[in-house]
Amino acid sequence: MVAINVDNDHLHLQIEIPPDISVAAVVQQLKSSSSHYLKKKYKFIKEMYLDGSIWSVGYFSSTIGLNEEQISKYIKYQGNKDLPKTARLEFS
Repeated sequence: MVAINVDNDHLHLQIEIPPDISVAAVVQQLKSSSSHYLKKKYKFIKEMYLDGSIWSVGYFSSTIGLNEEQISKYIKYQGNKDLPKTARLEFS
């Protein structure tokens, strides 16, 4: 795992996987393992998700290529809100 960050309803991961393992297999394993861990650690999750699924079915995947630094920054700053700007009014 290179980078990880969470937002209100999703998370972003930057990971490296070997070329002989499919992205779908990695995502399935990550969702399965994290679901098992979260249900074990937080008992109320079992009650909230009656069908047992805490993750949505889909996912988005993209290759990085030459813009790895830009994507790492994007992941790092997910969820950070821009602070509101305050205008200073000066009268002479």
